[in-house]
Amino acid sequence: MLSPNSTFYPRPLGVTPAASLPQSPSAPLETSRQLVASDERDAPYFRSLEEVGIRLNGPQISAVRHGKGPLLTLAGAGCGKTTVLAARAGYLMEVSGAHAGSILLVTFTNKAATEMKDRIASLPGIRPAAARAVQARTFHSFALTLLRHYGVQEEIFGESRAQHTVLKMLLRQNGMSEAFQPESLLAMLSAWKMQGSETSDLPEKSQEERDAKRVLLGYEAWKRDRNKMDFDDILLRAAALLRDPAVLGPLQQRFQYIMVDEFQDTNSLQYEIVQKLAAAHRNLMVVGDDDQTIYTFNGARQESILEFDKVYPGARIVTLDINYRSDARILGLGSELVARNKRRRDKRLRAAGHRGDAPRFATPSNTEEEAAWVVNQLCQQVEEGLHTYRDIAILHRTASSSRAIFEQLVLKDVPFVQHGASPVFYDQSLIRPLMDHMRLSLNPRAVDALPSTLGPLYVSRDAGLEWIQRSEEQQAKKYPLIHLAKWDKLKPFQQEQVKERIKLIKSLTKLKPVIAIQEMRRQFYDKYMESGDPSIFTHYKETMLETLDEFEAAAKKFETVEEFIQFADELSRRHREMESLRRSQDSDAVQLMTIHRAKGLEFPCVYWIGASEGIVPHSTALRQDIPEDQKAALTVQQTDAELDMALEEERRLAYVAITRAKQYLYITSPASHHGKPADVSRFLLEAFGMEVPDKRKNREESQTGNHASYGSGSSNWKGNGNTNGKANGNESRTRNGNAAYARSGSRLQGRDAVSPVERGADQRSAIRQSDRRDFEVLDERDEDRLSERRGSGVIRNHTAFSTTGVNQAASSSNSSGSQSSGTERTETVAIWKCSSSTCKAWLRQKPDGPSAKVSKKTASGPPACPLCSGTMEAGTRKVPVTGRFGR
Repeated sequence: MLSPNSTFYPRPLGVTPAASLPQSPSAPLETSRQLVASDERDAPYFRSLEEVGIRLNGPQISAVRHGKGPLLTLAGAGCGKTTVLAARAGYLMEVSGAHAGSILLVTFTNKAATEMKDRIASLPGIRPAAARAVQARTFHSFALTLLRHYGVQEEIFGESRAQHTVLKMLLRQNGMSEAFQPESLLAMLSAWKMQGSETSDLPEKSQEERDAKRVLLGYEAWKRDRNKMDFDDILLRAAALLRDPAVLGPLQQRFQYIMVDEFQDTNSLQYEIVQKLAAAHRNLMVVGDDDQTIYTFNGARQESILEFDKVYPGARIVTLDINYRSDARILGLGSELVARNKRRRDKRLRAAGHRGDAPRFATPSNTEEEAAWVVNQLCQQVEEGLHTYRDIAILHRTASSSRAIFEQLVLKDVPFVQHGASPVFYDQSLIRPLMDHMRLSLNPRAVDALPSTLGPLYVSRDAGLEWIQRSEEQQAKKYPLIHLAKWDKLKPFQQEQVKERIKLIKSLTKLKPVIAIQEMRRQFYDKYMESGDPSIFTHYKETMLETLDEFEAAAKKFETVEEFIQFADELSRRHREMESLRRSQDSDAVQLMTIHRAKGLEFPCVYWIGASEGIVPHSTALRQDIPEDQKAALTVQQTDAELDMALEEERRLAYVAITRAKQYLYITSPASHHGKPADVSRFLLEAFGMEVPDKRKNREESQTGNHASYGSGSSNWKGNGNTNGKANGNESRTRNGNAAYARSGSRLQGRDAVSPVERGADQRSAIRQSDRRDFEVLDERDEDRLSERRGSGVIRNHTAFSTTGVNQAASSSNSSGSQSSGTERTETVAIWKCSSSTCKAWLRQKPDGPSAKVSKKTASGPPACPLCSGTMEAGTRKVPVTGRFGR
């Protein structure tokens, strides 16, 4: 039984009551009104800004006034960098007399570029024509416009699903269908290109490298033959074009003032483009925060900021250190935490944000209880009027770590937007084959479950299904999979494997779900998924292991395979029903996203879940804590320096999570992760002044008692300890000897909402309409630097059909003639609903039918509630008609 009530404390578990809460100092109140005297030459400009509510502080004024020469602007979280960039563009035009067309402002997203143009256009005294003339663009937009101007006509090939399809085809043609994952190949290729290297120069020292190179060269040939280029090609070809003095010279003459936003996220190729454009005049202003460098896995280089004044001797450095976003105690926690990093520019943020509440901490027993605590609390906050749903964001480390919270939100009818909406956890391509094996154990003739079971048998899906279908037409079998045992295209050992697999499938229904999963992994699945080069594709394997471990953890709360499958299918059905209730992005809904995706955003109330050792910091950054005899068995060896860098990036990730919160911050640290004890994240303990021992340097001492300062008090927690087990995956990083591979992490998760395409002056640029349509995907690449296409941010508003009253209201609204939403057809279905007043979970009752099996538990009464393990009772509910039920 999960604990129904959460308890949040003012300090993390293990921190003594005497430890003081970090707090940032208050910022000075002076603004341009006091700091810019009326007799100064530029006073009229600042007075005009003040009239529209823009009152700049001292560091902001210094950055805005910067004229010629290089400038590094260190912009702390929430310190108004967008205001500074827009105000400086206005200053250059209104005070310095620069022509609007001579200003180039480069950023990473179409949304950010559009916001920048709008900000500039809203400045007092800036004419609309001048605002349009300022070139505010993404890196890819600038590069693509350049290519089009010089006659490059290739179509953009940017849809990741299409790219995966092409690579799968090439892998089949080369007889390597099971050797590599398309997403890993694409990530490797992208990292290689972003160093400015050509595909033909890929390494080929090992057989695996030669095989990968052959496939990727085939991919490049496929694009070339069809007159296509992908997003990496755009930057690579633009950089090559700029090496021609005849091309570069006119651009340097035109763009006399260059500004780069989010500078810490630039990769080598983007930095090269910027350096070439600014080489003639050095009028380069870069704005960024080295403490928010969290995309090194995709090529971002922290050195760009750390070494800027070495690359540009004499560069000015201005630090924007006044934070207007967060409560001083929230900001203090983040500042104290990230200050432990050694590779950073020293800065301490000062607070000017609205007062909220001190951060609160909780240590639930596991991720299931963590999810229940968080959802119960946020629902209570909304009911009490403290927040609306849209005020609240739930941030998590990896895609798999959102599984429990997703289930709680769905089954408790909490409206939410899952940014980067991916399939339900149990429908993911990695999990689906195991689920389908269990489905076949319940119904051997479940046709929809057959396709995913063929891959682990190393059988071509299309050809195998065709053989089974033809064989079934001649003679139907209870287990259609058995037809493969007589297929002459399979070797005898493969035919024997088919028979063994059917025996295993028959046995699964008698096992508990978690045991069934472990048995499938032991017998065939882990070996199947781990095929391929162990050094190049370690990132994918680690992500795979983490997801499979989470799958086992999810299955532990079910007693029978049937109950587990029924729950997963119910979740999928509910997901489809929510898909039919999409609403605009400003709907009242909780925001669910990864920490990476939350960068640049802010919310009144933030729940950061999974602040435990092995999650944040991630297990792959904790290999330094693994005993030497275990470390020797790792497939990829990492130096202490590499591990230190990985740990510092994890600390920066924690800093980003904390500084998203404006007034309220809740941090949960589950005491176990995938069934293993987990301490509270060392980052939180360090922020409160506790010392965490370096186990590489002091392992013997830490084992004899010096570990007491880390997690002291944990003895009160059953099973609390340190997660020093195997590396289970990494959303953000892989390491080996090759720098390209080290930055090739493809996050295997869903993607964020698509940003709007560029508008305004850009509509008259050289970008064609076909290119503009591709900018949806192009912006995804710029915004998140990812290799997979994001889905849309979908409003999962199940409240729209959660009660009869709401249904009637919705129906009435639809019948009033609204053309935008249409009329939603509903039907009444039989359900099981939780009898607990604090739990709103419900499940659709399994439909009766001749093929429906009834478990002993279901036949004797209602199932246990999947969320709180309480009793359930029969009822009915109206739900949207989706047109399909079951599989």
